Amino acid sequence: MAITDFERYPLTFGPSPIHDLPRLSRHLGGATIWAKREDCNSGLAFGGNKTRKLEYIVPDAIAQGADTLVSIGGYQSNHTRQVAAVAAKIGMKARLVQENWVDWPDPLSDRVGNIQLSRIMGADVRLDKAGFDIGIRSSWEQAIKDVEESGGKPYPIPAGASEHHLGGLGFANWAYEVERQEKELGIFFDTIIVCTVTGSTHAGMIAGFAGQDHPRRVIGIDASATIEKTRDQVGRIARHTAELIGLDRELRDEEIDVREGWAGDHYGIPVESTMEAIRLSGSLEGMIIDPVYEGKSMAGLIELVRTKEIPATSNVLYAHLGGQLALNAYSGLFR
Repeated sequence: MAITDFERYPLTFGPSPIHDLPRLSRHLGGATIWAKREDCNSGLAFGGNKTRKLEYIVPDAIAQGADTLVSIGGYQSNHTRQVAAVAAKIGMKARLVQENWVDWPDPLSDRVGNIQLSRIMGADVRLDKAGFDIGIRSSWEQAIKDVEESGGKPYPIPAGASEHHLGGLGFANWAYEVERQEKELGIFFDTIIVCTVTGSTHAGMIAGFAGQDHPRRVIGIDASATIEKTRDQVGRIARHTAELIGLDRELRDEEIDVREGWAGDHYGIPVESTMEAIRLSGSLEGMIIDPVYEGKSMAGLIELVRTKEIPATSNVLYAHLGGQLALNAYSGLFR
């Protein structure tokens, strides 16, 4: 099947905008940097990258006669906030398991930002003390059973929608969208930078770009601090998605490019390079990024450009996946 053969429920405004970052590019003194703004892609509760994935998942939920979307994330999960928004939009309930994935000393982390919006949108939010892991969680499986036992018809969506069999399609389509926008802009992006944790955003990009005429690097910046798990999951989802969309060749190992070095020791904890990235992005371009995901991927971009591992002749496309609302749970960082 081609990507166009899959049913899609429109939840975004259309193609997310691409714009250049000239002051950041000049400051780093190397490659020309552009951003594609998934934080500006939808009217649903500030949008973000998971909204694009959910466009391909919603038709399946409707077809199965579900009445409740059941998902999971950390207290400040961007994904669960977007699941709550989509449930409200399509007239379903949302049951959200919110685990304590980040060991950060903010007493309001379970009451502000993403989780606050999920509650406003009517989601049934259940807090869980369990820590971080990108795999399938027993708390989520129990939530699915609870909905069934109470007479509901649950539709399971794993963390980040990544382990869902359709989870990579949204960003495979993103890759084709980039190809169309390049023709309009008269530019070719030889390097894509994206944050990767649960993996399907990066994996979908790999699969989508793999079938295009011009080769490019799709570099995932790990923010999980569990690099091997993330790398394995990206590869598995990328190969599955490539098969789904009818790629007529096997993905090569070198196409699964996940870099470590900017996550720090623990998921969700900002380090010095994260803080520099947030400040540079904000002070030079007025572009706000978060300390969990985009702060880590921007830190990777900055170092790769500064060290010329990304050549000065490159046109780099930075995937801004959203997530700024989580800044509310890190209020002590910028006093």
